[in-house]
Amino acid sequence: MILFGSFRLCFTVKERNSNLLQISKVNLSIRSMASHIVGYPRMGPKRELKFALESFWDGKTTAEDLQKVSADLRSSIWKQMSDAGIKYIPSNTFSHYDQVLDTTAMLGAVPPRYNWNGGEIGFDTYFSMARGNASVPAMEMTKWFDTNYHFIVPELGPEVKFSYASHKAVNEYKEAKALGVDTVPVFVGPVSYLLLSKPARGVEKTFDFLSLLDKILPIYKEVIAELKAAGASWIQFDEATLVKDLEPYQLEAFTKAYSDLESTCSGLNVIVATYFADIPADAFKTLTTLPGVTGYTFDLVRGEKTLELIKSSFPSGKYLFAGVVDGRNIWANDLAGSLSVLESLEGIVGKDKLVVSTSSSLLHTAVDLVNETKLDDEIKSWLAFAAQKVVEVNALAKALVGQKDEAFFAANAAALASRKCSPRVNNEAVQKAAVALRGNDHRRATNVSARLDAQQKKLNLPILPTTTIGSFPQTIELRRVRREYKAKKISEEEYVKAIKEEIFKVVQLQEELDIDVLVHGEPERNDMVEYFGEQLSGFAFTANGWVQSYGSRCVKPPIIYGDVSRPKAMTVFWSTMAQEMTKRPMKGMLTGPVTILNWSFVRNDQPRFETCYQIALAIKDEVEDLEKAGITVIQIDEAALREGLPLRKAEHAFYLDWAVHSFRITNVGVQDTTQIHTHMCYSNFNDIIHSIIDMDADVITIENSRSDEKLLSVFREGVKYGAGIGPGVYDIHSPRIPSMEEIHDRINKMLAVLETNILWVNPDCGLKTRKYGEVKPALEAMVTAAKKLRAELAK
Repeated sequence: MILFGSFRLCFTVKERNSNLLQISKVNLSIRSMASHIVGYPRMGPKRELKFALESFWDGKTTAEDLQKVSADLRSSIWKQMSDAGIKYIPSNTFSHYDQVLDTTAMLGAVPPRYNWNGGEIGFDTYFSMARGNASVPAMEMTKWFDTNYHFIVPELGPEVKFSYASHKAVNEYKEAKALGVDTVPVFVGPVSYLLLSKPARGVEKTFDFLSLLDKILPIYKEVIAELKAAGASWIQFDEATLVKDLEPYQLEAFTKAYSDLESTCSGLNVIVATYFADIPADAFKTLTTLPGVTGYTFDLVRGEKTLELIKSSFPSGKYLFAGVVDGRNIWANDLAGSLSVLESLEGIVGKDKLVVSTSSSLLHTAVDLVNETKLDDEIKSWLAFAAQKVVEVNALAKALVGQKDEAFFAANAAALASRKCSPRVNNEAVQKAAVALRGNDHRRATNVSARLDAQQKKLNLPILPTTTIGSFPQTIELRRVRREYKAKKISEEEYVKAIKEEIFKVVQLQEELDIDVLVHGEPERNDMVEYFGEQLSGFAFTANGWVQSYGSRCVKPPIIYGDVSRPKAMTVFWSTMAQEMTKRPMKGMLTGPVTILNWSFVRNDQPRFETCYQIALAIKDEVEDLEKAGITVIQIDEAALREGLPLRKAEHAFYLDWAVHSFRITNVGVQDTTQIHTHMCYSNFNDIIHSIIDMDADVITIENSRSDEKLLSVFREGVKYGAGIGPGVYDIHSPRIPSMEEIHDRINKMLAVLETNILWVNPDCGLKTRKYGEVKPALEAMVTAAKKLRAELAK
């Protein structure tokens, strides 16, 4: 119950959901209301696509079975938006793996190693590019801008022969039309596609990808012509690279591309979408003067400065798709605030040209709040998942045309007020501790070289020490044990016994393989962020809040709704149990504060760095407790440090300063003999290597193999690194098992640029998603390669 002036407004989640239901059952006659969705989650409310994909990959179901599940998901998404009154409904945003890979398939840009012989690209070639196969590795995977979604990086060069090889976009448009839904086909724009590419093997890294524009535009034209013939009236090109710092020649490529497409697009309404950040003034000018473009989508949640550009220089006669509903977070929209912004824009662009939209694709948020059974009513009332955001977009569009649902807006205002004053959100002691951090940069007293010497005396490791990143395969039996324990179907004693047996099996396997620094395999953990969030205050958890990370891999981000603290030790019990099973060093395994932050849905009522400092203090307590318990090697994963980097260079320094500082806070108090590791995966690190050095970890393990050893180029160019470093020697996200000779060759390449005494040998990432039948031979090849090189170096 919330007090407003002289009256009380009572609300419950049930009443709010009732309002959501009423507002979604709009009459078809108000479809003229201008509402638009940039994109929508693909996995399904219960991860239906994930299970269909994995069943197909395992050979348990057919391609037809997979296509049937996919078609059912697409039709339900289109129908949901149509029933909610959305006017501009996207198609071609569904994907069996990744939208950039779909574009690569459309353009026929298949690397030669996959032996594609032309024609329509089928699942065999498509999934080989995404996942690799028994004989060739997958294409590189990296972060999509500053999100936790990963895309498959196109491999291009002057010799690539493009051809129209996937009719997916046209087929899905026709599929929706047959269901009575007229959609807006969405594409990765031609310029952004090229700017997101990497040189194919053997191509100089200075190759100008934009030189291929004239080669790919004819394929785009073929697709557009087919869509026009099929009856499409709108089309959307996602050109998100426009929010980055682009050179003048790169901006000129947009003008060139859309000038070339103009005649083909004649008769179509063309939307160009940008998202994730403010658009720079020069890019805004380029975008809003592109020939043949009808309207523009802007992120007005993360791009607050873009509002000023719109107010000062938006072109007359064009449509503005105003992204006021957040596509990246799960908080309920401030409907009154958004409506105020929209009303101010009406006077600039005209009522008939203003369209309410999401700030980005809803791919980056959870699917539907209706499926949540774990969240209490109060927290649930503060949230909106993708399905609810569709309703919010339509509610704002209705309000703009004089059909405001007063009850829905009032319930929204009450929920926002409840969150603001809830005692669950605010903890004064935590806030004071975080403020006290200011003015200290929290560095360990001894330099890394001296620390490594002290650690080596204690650990006595061989040269090229071997280790793994943390997790071991999560078997069906293991998941069953955790599930039954959560459901109280087995006792705590039975649960501990089962987990202890799994840890013993993992320790025994590593000793048999002769790995030098061991891990306990993390059998007790569901997810590297969720596991810690469940033990920290200020976090809430969903039952079905899954978000796609890559392919079939989904994560369930925690929700940070309040101030963060650690009520008790989180990992000490399991780590000490594992250490007692072996005389070899056993790593304590923690997730770092920046990664917990970047892989969570973060509160939006205070700066992100303040929340990060609170998490850092909680992890610091855990590190010190592990050290007291006799754990001498502690890994603090910062897998997501790079992905939080702002898209604009002017904002990099501030982010890196507080992110790196947060990591140092966690381990500033440990002894020199305690070895601090960190791990990073699947991103471009070369431009932040000096910040990585500034983290002052004793050892860093880092993704390297899937990106064609791009990381090593930093060291070839003269960057000096004095701490221990383990660039990954094989890709764990592919089922392919590497040979000993292949790993031996990779380590040799590393030794050409790194000192022998600092190099570690390890996989790219954790082994959680792999099967033991893949893990054992791969690790055996890794250890054998390391031993062979030790013998060679000894000679």
